[in-house]
Amino acid sequence: MSPFDLSGKTAIVTGAARGLGQGIAIALAEAGADVVAVSFSSSEDTVQAVRSLGRQATEIQVDLSDHSKLQATFDESLALTGQVDILVNNAGIIRRAPAKDHSTKDWFDVINLNLNSVYLLSQIAGRHMIDRGSGKIINICSMLSYQGGINVPGYTASKHGVAGLTKALANEWAASGVQVNGIAPGYIETDNTAPIRQDPERTKSITDRIPAGRWGTPKDIGGPAIFLASSASDYVNGHVLCVDGGWMGR
Repeated sequence: MSPFDLSGKTAIVTGAARGLGQGIAIALAEAGADVVAVSFSSSEDTVQAVRSLGRQATEIQVDLSDHSKLQATFDESLALTGQVDILVNNAGIIRRAPAKDHSTKDWFDVINLNLNSVYLLSQIAGRHMIDRGSGKIINICSMLSYQGGINVPGYTASKHGVAGLTKALANEWAASGVQVNGIAPGYIETDNTAPIRQDPERTKSITDRIPAGRWGTPKDIGGPAIFLASSASDYVNGHVLCVDGGWMGR
């Protein structure tokens, strides 16, 4: 059996309706995993794509920023599948405004979903995984887990926090057979980056700085997600894997 084979595993993927979450959910299914697609909007397209690969898929439509719903969301996933082997914390939002004009509401909305919900859902899943003696948690970080960015102070703070949380949970849970790691995507063609891509001058300046010479796609994140979800990464703990076309190495 390949160490990358996820047959018999079940993954919860948040923010699975489109973009990175959809790409990750499909990749995990291609490797053999069944998927629970959790998102604020309908994940029907993702569910159908997973089922077309011969894997089981269900969707849960929920607002993850409402922390009172997190335990019920996990419990429903567990009831639907019988087990949860993998959690991918991908759901997030971004609000763009210069720091001097960044509203308090935007700040707290971003921190609440991007960081607080990631911690709380990881805690819930972590208890289950620790009791079982195995599990994989993958947190979607960002280049802005390392850099400051422009006009996104809340997003940057949240993604720095997620990178730190990844290491903290890994330190505590590795001995229990639970690996917690992160993926830091570079510039990827998603809804979040659409405002940037609408500016030809800025798009060119970014592309020129990427050694690979192109922006990434959600499919580019799929392979790293399979690795971190599989037994191939059983001795990888607290690592944030940059998938950025070489951006951070330049």
